[in-house]
Amino acid sequence: MQWLWAIIIGFVLGLIARAILPGKQHQPLWLTTLFGIVGAILGNAVSGWIGVEETSGIDWTRHLLQLAGAVLIVGLGEMIYTAIRGDKKRQMT
Repeated sequence: MQWLWAIIIGFVLGLIARAILPGKQHQPLWLTTLFGIVGAILGNAVSGWIGVEETSGIDWTRHLLQLAGAVLIVGLGEMIYTAIRGDKKRQMT
C-alpha cells in the first residue's frame, strides 16, 4: 500500500512542480509522477540531514523540502527529456 501512496504523492508533487516552473513542460505525465517521487525522496533525505525529519504536528518543513526537491528534479528532468527528445527528432528528419 505504501507504493500506492508514493505514486499519489509523486503525482501531486510533480503537478505542483510543473505549475511552479515557468514555461511549458513537454514531459509525459508518467515521467512527471516519477520525477515527483524522486523529488519527495530527495526532500525526505534533506529533512533527515538537517534534523527535521520527524516533528510533532504537521511536518511543514519536510513537505516544503519535498516540494523543492520535486521542483528541482522536474526542472532538471525536463531539460534532459527535451534534449533527448530533440535529438531523436533531428535524427528522424
